[in-house]
Amino acid sequence: MGSMSRQDRPEIEELSPEQCWALIPTQRVGRLAVSINNHPDVFPVNYRVADRQIYFQTAAGLKLAAAVLSEGVAFEVDTIDNDTETGWSIVVKGPAIEMESLEDLEFAEELRISPWASGPKERFIRIDPVAITGRRIGWPTTG
Repeated sequence: MGSMSRQDRPEIEELSPEQCWALIPTQRVGRLAVSINNHPDVFPVNYRVADRQIYFQTAAGLKLAAAVLSEGVAFEVDTIDNDTETGWSIVVKGPAIEMESLEDLEFAEELRISPWASGPKERFIRIDPVAITGRRIGWPTTG
């Protein structure tokens, strides 16, 4: 392994909440982190953003139960470019709430989340963020 000096490495920049909310909708897959029987687990999910809230669909089962029965979840979205060694990562934390009213379900349907995985995904979940943090790694610009 070669040794790179600090000047030869990309810089890390903290992202503001506004920068985070601008980046999150640019992706379609994020990772939902939940606790199941006091053990962490992570699930990739297709999602959409509206009014600074995260929406996704799921089927009834362990993921749904873990998300809505816990005090909160973490949701991570990122993009990485291995060739340029750049990218960003954002984590949203907050409670996950199953959407059940007719008005909420109609709103969720209009988001057209379109899960990639086959099988019925009839339950809609909304994450109500209480915290958002993000970091970007990139090469410093000159000039």
